[in-house]
Amino acid sequence: MHLTLTVPTFEDKVLQRAVSMVLNAVYEQDFLDCSYGFRPGRSAHDALEELRKDAMSLGGGHVLELDIKKCFDVLDHGHLRTFLDKRVRDGVIRKAIDKWLKAGVLEAGTISHPETGTPQGGVVSPILMNIYLHEVLDKWFVQEVRPRLHEEAYLKRYADDAVMVFCSKVDADRVMEVLPKRFGRFGLTLHPEKTGLIRFTRPGPGNRGSGSFDFLGFTHYWARSRKGNWVVKQKTAKDRFSRALKRIGQWCRTHRHWPVSEQHRLLSLKLRGHAQYYYIRGNSSAVSRFYHEVPGWPPENPPLVAGSKSPGDRTVSVYKSSLERSIFFPFSSCFFCLLCDILDAASLRR
Repeated sequence: MHLTLTVPTFEDKVLQRAVSMVLNAVYEQDFLDCSYGFRPGRSAHDALEELRKDAMSLGGGHVLELDIKKCFDVLDHGHLRTFLDKRVRDGVIRKAIDKWLKAGVLEAGTISHPETGTPQGGVVSPILMNIYLHEVLDKWFVQEVRPRLHEEAYLKRYADDAVMVFCSKVDADRVMEVLPKRFGRFGLTLHPEKTGLIRFTRPGPGNRGSGSFDFLGFTHYWARSRKGNWVVKQKTAKDRFSRALKRIGQWCRTHRHWPVSEQHRLLSLKLRGHAQYYYIRGNSSAVSRFYHEVPGWPPENPPLVAGSKSPGDRTVSVYKSSLERSIFFPFSSCFFCLLCDILDAASLRR
C-alpha cells in the first residue's frame, strides 16, 4: 500500500501544535462520549473497556465493524470548512488551516496539490479528522439514529476506527443499509471487505454463541470466567501478533552485529512498549507468549562473554536471563497474572 506522509518544517510543527491546542479547547466541549481518539484524558484502553462493558450490558447482540477507506486522504475540504464555520471564525486560524490543506506534496521530483484529505504526519491532522467524523458519524448516530431505534445501541470510535453494538438485528440491518449513503454524502467510502455485521450474542441454553470481532488491535470474544459466567474477553488480534513478531524478528536479524548491551537496551524498549499497550486484563497469556516467541534469538554467531576462555562460552544465556528480568518483570510473573485474575473476579462480583 502506497502511503504519502507530510513532513512539516519545525516552524510549521510549532504553529500546528498551537492551532491544535486552540481547536481542542473549543471542540472538547462539543465532542461526544463515544469518541476517544486524540482527546485529552482519553485513550484506546478507555475505549476498549467501555466497549467491553457495553457489550456485556446488552448481553452481546450484533456488532457492526466500520472501516473507512483512506479516511485521512479523502476528507472533503468544502465540507470541512463548513463544519469549521460553525465554531471557528478567527481569520488567522482559518487562513493557516487552509494553507496546510492546500500544501503541495513533493514526490519523485513532482509537486502535486491534493484537492481532498488532510496532511498525514501533520500535527493538526488528527483534530481536523476528529471534527469531520464528529459531524458525519458521532452526532448523526447519537442525535438522529439512536432515537429511532427499537432497542439499545452504542457507538465507540477511536480516530477513524469505529464499531457499533446493537441489541436488535433489525436495528443493525437498518443502520447498515443507510450507512454507505451517509458516508458517501460527505465523500467517504466504507471498505466493502472490512465492513460488516457480526453476530455477537452471549452463549447459553439453545444458543451456541457467535463469532468474534477486532477493534484497536484486540479480538473480542465470549468466554467463561473463573466462576463459570459468560463474559466478553479481549486478546491480541492474530494479525497484530504476527506482524509485531515479524518486525521484531527482522530488527533482531538486522542488528545482531551490534554490542549485546545495546541490543538488550533497544529490544527491552520495544518489548516493553508492546506489553504496555497489549497488557490488559485477560491478555497476560498472549503477552507472555509474544515474548517467548520473539524470533532471531539466539543469534547464529553470538558474541563472546568478556573474559571467556573458549568459543563455546557465549552470551546467549546471559542475554536471555537479563532480558527476562528487565523487560517482563512483573509482566510475565505468576504473581502479576494472579493479581489480574483477582481483580477480574472482583469486578465480576460488582
